[in-house]
Amino acid sequence: MKLLQKIATYTLAIIWILPLIYTFWAASHEEKYSSDFTLFAPLSGQAFFDAWIQAPFLQYLTNTFFLVTIILIGQMVLCTLAAYAFAKFDFYGKNIAFFLVLMQLMIMPENLIIENYKTVANFNLIDTTWGMAIPYIASAFGIFLLRQTFKTIPSELDDAAKIEGCSPIGTLFRVYIPLSKPTYLAYALVSVSYHWNNFLWPLVIANSNEVKPLTVGLAIFAAPESGVQWSTISAATLISVAPLLIAFLIFQKEFVNSFLHTGIK
Repeated sequence: MKLLQKIATYTLAIIWILPLIYTFWAASHEEKYSSDFTLFAPLSGQAFFDAWIQAPFLQYLTNTFFLVTIILIGQMVLCTLAAYAFAKFDFYGKNIAFFLVLMQLMIMPENLIIENYKTVANFNLIDTTWGMAIPYIASAFGIFLLRQTFKTIPSELDDAAKIEGCSPIGTLFRVYIPLSKPTYLAYALVSVSYHWNNFLWPLVIANSNEVKPLTVGLAIFAAPESGVQWSTISAATLISVAPLLIAFLIFQKEFVNSFLHTGIK
């Protein structure tokens, strides 16, 4: 059984990494070798140069970083306060309100695009970073995840904090948040990776290069009228995912530990 599990694990790992290997191959070779896997084909960085000059990647990177930062900060604040209320306070309609939060987990964001667009348009936030960020700041998944974590913290710590003169907010910042750091890190990873790669909503909202994130900016490389250059597309893709790959390679131990502590699979 263990042998079969190892075989299945390695097989899935190889299947998962094959597209990434091809992307590296195509980006580091000339276009004629993008589908010709000659072992000793000459390496070339021309595709990266072509991709960089065809699109304002520095602007796209800045836009994407600003977008995910706004969303993450907003989610951390709102989800923390909501989760703390659901976990440690009793109020009228608490169970119904939490049930409504859980229902949001069953609704795909794509189903809300029209209503979200109307709301953003009413606030004159079309073609702005704030317009892309606002619909995602309140996260049902974040509220649920933090609530479950807060409920595992012993109530004795609440009593000790009250004896020390802490207010409910003081208890939150001095007890609950410090003890939930692995959960916050795990959620931050999920949020950043999702919104870094989100495409449909930014495509609907962003019209100018001053606002477009990386995913929308990459769409220009797939324009059929200009021809598909797989080497250039692969290079542009690597430029886009490089920050996430570098962050994972540097902090991979912390990433794995955070998911183990929170039970996310």
